[in-house]
Amino acid sequence: MCLFICDILEGRAYKLQFPWIGVVNRSQADINKNTDMIAARRRERDYFANTPEYKHLAPRMAFGTSDQVPDPRPSALINKTIIEIETELSRLGKPVATDAGGKLYMIMEICRIFDGIFKEHLDGIRSGGEKIYNVFDNQLPAAIKRLQFDKHLSMDNVRKLITEADGYQPHLIAPEQGYRRLIESTLATIKGPGEAAVDAVSTQLLVITQIFDALGSCRPEGTGSQVNQRNNGKSQRPPLYCFEFDFVTCVELKQYPTLRVEVANAACESLDRMKEESKKATIQLVEMECNYLTVDFFRNLPQDVDKGGNPTHSIFDRYNDAYLRRIGTTVLSYVNMVCAGFRNSIPKSVVYCQVREAKRSLLDHFFTDLGKKEVKQLGSLLDEDPAIMQRRVNLAKRLELYRSAQVDIDAVAWSK
Repeated sequence: MCLFICDILEGRAYKLQFPWIGVVNRSQADINKNTDMIAARRRERDYFANTPEYKHLAPRMAFGTSDQVPDPRPSALINKTIIEIETELSRLGKPVATDAGGKLYMIMEICRIFDGIFKEHLDGIRSGGEKIYNVFDNQLPAAIKRLQFDKHLSMDNVRKLITEADGYQPHLIAPEQGYRRLIESTLATIKGPGEAAVDAVSTQLLVITQIFDALGSCRPEGTGSQVNQRNNGKSQRPPLYCFEFDFVTCVELKQYPTLRVEVANAACESLDRMKEESKKATIQLVEMECNYLTVDFFRNLPQDVDKGGNPTHSIFDRYNDAYLRRIGTTVLSYVNMVCAGFRNSIPKSVVYCQVREAKRSLLDHFFTDLGKKEVKQLGSLLDEDPAIMQRRVNLAKRLELYRSAQVDIDAVAWSK
């Protein structure tokens, strides 16, 4: 085979119809060692240049053979170019429609894609939504655990609340009002961790929407309340660091910067509204437990009629340290029982008010406002980059010429 190729190159054999010669560049040893093709081709050129038998052939070696052996048929080149142009046109997207209905349909279609990707993040098809579980499994229980119930149920505080609630006529059965005051003041502190859980979930939802706004793979600096800042009553978007997670962006929004900003702002405002509703629901859960105590709790209280006996005795004699300590222990056990319920009810409330609503109606207000816009306003949302528009026009013209050439070549081929 080598001698046959030499004969062709030296003119001792017939001239090739298509002057292309394929050369195997790597030996089996090189293939086993995963030798780089560029290095193998460099050694090939050095071999022809330095070997006496082939040195005279080195200048006649075509440089194209070191890269690829193209298909010499014009139709193959045209078909390849058509595929490349169609691929680039698909990447650039469809041209903007001229009528109001077409523009509205295009915007709604892009928003539908955005909403679909957002739901995939929450449903676990894409990454990101699992961070919400971390809020419920770790952050909320840890925040409740950090609450210092011991301070609220200290001996001095228990004595103060019990005596203030009973007044001059202490109850004969149990100091109910004192218990209520203790329980209400202690359970009220759970509002803080509940609101923090709402803020943390809202932050994670905002981060997912920012993925599309920033058009990159992103992750916030810190978590929870660390990234939840307030500005004029609205949540600021947390800062992003790119390439931490493999989030897939909504490519369609990249084509229209103004629409991208409007959709991101609409999603942010919608999540803020859901967050406020979720906070109201969480606070209502806590206030419900504060105002409506479990009846069995009072029924099972240890009874001591002597403690409420003679009203002429000093109130401080009736409520000695042992009795007040027993009240504090009883209230603490009740608060712990309620907190165990909050670990389940608060996440349910947050998911119902925020995650569920975000999946159902993230862009509903935006769609309502969109239907009221005029043609000019819709066109301002689809403000495509002029360079991209011109590029699309040029590619369309080239594609038309190549397809025309393809038709002509096919017609000639069939005529033969």
